[in-house]
Amino acid sequence: MSDSSNEVGGGFFSKLAAELFGSPLNLALLGICGFLIYKIISSRRTSEPSAAKEPELPPLKKQDFTLEQLREYDGKGKEGRILIAVNGKVFDVTKGKRFYGPGGPYGLFSGRDASRALATFSLSEDSLRDEYDDLSDLNSMQMESVREWEMQFTEKYVYIGKLLKPGEQPADYTDTEDEGSDERRQADKKSN
Repeated sequence: MSDSSNEVGGGFFSKLAAELFGSPLNLALLGICGFLIYKIISSRRTSEPSAAKEPELPPLKKQDFTLEQLREYDGKGKEGRILIAVNGKVFDVTKGKRFYGPGGPYGLFSGRDASRALATFSLSEDSLRDEYDDLSDLNSMQMESVREWEMQFTEKYVYIGKLLKPGEQPADYTDTEDEGSDERRQADKKSN
């Protein structure tokens, strides 16, 4: 009885081997499967050591920025901090440096006012201005898009301060002030 079971088992495996290795198409598919399994296993090995996070930067003190000051935070500095302005507000997007850092898909926005580029859905250098951009030539749909982007950045990133217009003086923030008190102070200045 054991001899016949060996013959049946041996016959099954020999038929399976003949089927798998008998056709060039099957050999190609086996090679692809083997390669994919290798990539999955090797990616798990390489991703485990990189799981160690680099230390987070301390929060940046709330402050207002000129375009020139903003450009210093393009992710290439010693700290690697990245700031982006959207609709007159400056956000710390350092935690999103995969996207906004050097070499990232939106790296050209780092240290810049990205409002026009976001409003026009443009990733070209032409959409970024070297001077203050009041966005006055944008149509209502584009301005609505800028406001939506501003809301998304507000939800995801830390608000740092305002992007200053030429000649505008920065506000003096205390450690306990929030954005609402800044807006109230600006309204008070206008009414006086």
